[in-house]
Amino acid sequence: MFKRIAAIAFIFFCTSLAWIILGTTISLRTDSSGSEIQPRVLSNWGTPQTQTQPTATYILPAAIPVNDDAGKPASKPQTQPRFSSLPIESSQIHVDLHLDQRKKGLLWYSTYRNNFDGAYSFKNPTDRNLSVTFALHLPAEHAVYDDMRMMLDDSPLSVTSQAGIARATAFVNPQSEAKLRVSYRSQGLDSWTYSFGEAANGVRNFTLQVNTDFEGFNFGDDTLSPTSERADGTGRELTWQYTNLVSGFPISVRMPEKIQPGPLAGRISFFAPVSLFFFFFVLFILCTVRGIDLHPMNYFFLGCTFFSFHLLLAYLVDHISIHLAFAISSAVSIFLLVSYLRLVVSPRFALFEAGLIQFVYLVLFSYAFFFDGFTGLTITIGAILTLYIVMRTTARVQWAEVFARPVA
Repeated sequence: MFKRIAAIAFIFFCTSLAWIILGTTISLRTDSSGSEIQPRVLSNWGTPQTQTQPTATYILPAAIPVNDDAGKPASKPQTQPRFSSLPIESSQIHVDLHLDQRKKGLLWYSTYRNNFDGAYSFKNPTDRNLSVTFALHLPAEHAVYDDMRMMLDDSPLSVTSQAGIARATAFVNPQSEAKLRVSYRSQGLDSWTYSFGEAANGVRNFTLQVNTDFEGFNFGDDTLSPTSERADGTGRELTWQYTNLVSGFPISVRMPEKIQPGPLAGRISFFAPVSLFFFFFVLFILCTVRGIDLHPMNYFFLGCTFFSFHLLLAYLVDHISIHLAFAISSAVSIFLLVSYLRLVVSPRFALFEAGLIQFVYLVLFSYAFFFDGFTGLTITIGAILTLYIVMRTTARVQWAEVFARPVA
């Protein structure tokens, strides 16, 4: 009996080594695929976008007192240009986010399209007719901006763009308020952010409304949560509204993420020895109690049916949905085990006992990895239930007699 257990343990060790190699291979394929494909995704869809507030600057001459050779103030002081900016009195911004996730190789990328429409009010507090340059830092340097418009009081402006900044110049009447409207269509990756600036800045009469056509979004760390939120069809309407805000935190919406096929298949493969241990343990106890003689070579082939699940899953996820790949791999593995054990033992044992054990410890344990945050708890509960059932089943077994019994 001890030699048989040692042989089964050796088979378990070799199979575990094969899983470690497979898991490492999946990780290397995922990293290689990501490093090759991500630059192409970034070139096609851009990077995470961060939109900042526009600025309105103007130039006024400033007198500089100058002394003559005798040390007296000169009759004509020199002048030099002085740059100043108009404050933003109010901001009314509307953004539509449309999720368009794309799968490349073993990874999903959370790409999106966005429509930006912002209306800003600037106040000219001087008694001069100012020539003001309005500048908008575009949210990403390497991106595409379609239908880019800047309008002042409903009149279109001539826009120039250089070094990632869109500029337009117009006159603003003295002691008057000018309304700048900026709009464009673009696309990005992973997150969309609105920033008030690097330091803690004050904003007045600010409203940002973000409409999504998806659920499952999140907000970045150290960002402002929406002041209101409501369901809007298939997505959400998120609103940030402030009367007089001072904050160094931005507003950020992170796109939902799909289950990543490559990393998930890798984690399942690295966990596989635990599943096989439970399977061998329960099957060995069951066969011992019922007097079923399974040779170590039988355990070897059963371990191969387990390995076939992970091997097939690792190479199917490149081409089809992770859920469909999981279902096909599970069906193939269980079919191999049942079709084999029905010849070795009996059809009933193969289907209703060994097949059920494999379904629990291979399929269900592996599927627990689809529920991020609950995997450990699910497997712990399964392990405790296994221990309880095995202890109840073998409570009256005379183990001294069992291990002393010669193996045929």
